[in-house]
Amino acid sequence: MGQTLGCIQVDQSTVSVKEHFGKFDNVLEPGCHCLPWCVGYQLAGSLSLRVQQLDVRCETKTKDNVFVTVVASIQYRAMADKVADAFYKLSNTKEQIQAYVFDVIRASVPKLELDSTFEQKNDIAKAVENELEKAMSAYGFEIVQTLIVDIEPDAQVKRAMNEINAAARLRVAANEKAEAEKILQIKKAEGEAESKYLSGLGIARQRQAIVDGLRDSVLAFSENVPGTTAKDVMDMVLVTQYFDTMKEIGASSKSSAVFIPHGPGAVKDVAAQIREGLLQAESVGQ
Repeated sequence: MGQTLGCIQVDQSTVSVKEHFGKFDNVLEPGCHCLPWCVGYQLAGSLSLRVQQLDVRCETKTKDNVFVTVVASIQYRAMADKVADAFYKLSNTKEQIQAYVFDVIRASVPKLELDSTFEQKNDIAKAVENELEKAMSAYGFEIVQTLIVDIEPDAQVKRAMNEINAAARLRVAANEKAEAEKILQIKKAEGEAESKYLSGLGIARQRQAIVDGLRDSVLAFSENVPGTTAKDVMDMVLVTQYFDTMKEIGASSKSSAVFIPHGPGAVKDVAAQIREGLLQAESVGQ
């Protein structure tokens, strides 16, 4: 009914282009407008001023001969002060933007190796945005934002990269494990050395205590029993030790059979051998 009476409605964030006998006449802002079609005025079309997004997938090759698919997201909108240029100069805006994106990406990525492509994707996005701004501003469009949202190498390349990373991590883990085992071995050796050192100190102190005890016993026995000599006391001590040893061998259930001479003469021989050994040790020490 409104169009029959020459009235049209333009929605918010949208502009319409009015023509007079096929020639551009004016840009109609949002609201209600009178369009007397009977005198040659007509509505040529509408143009959205909202931000639009175009995702572009571009396949190219890196410097190290790896084929990748670069996904770029272009956010753009028509400029309100250049509606006529945006409406009349381009027949297909998306194809035009896509062509510029292809041109910049295929000129930038082949200069970079695969790893550098991932690291410098922001630089690639900036180069695409600068080129689009220079080209599309002449057609009445503003580039709001350009993003490189994904870089997809070939599936076999991705698998190889994952295997390289896995091997590197396994190598680091093996080095750490070897280092830990090395530290454990060192600590174990240090512990054994310290244990043997302390054990030696204990044995030395034990033997020193035995010698001191025997000396004190000999002196006390000689003083309390007149007419006895140190040799008599040592013989008695050796006999006592001999019988204690025989007792322990017979009492232990895990002892193996030991055959040694037994009898008073055997005790005398044992004492003589011990005295001889002590005398030889003293002569060597002197």
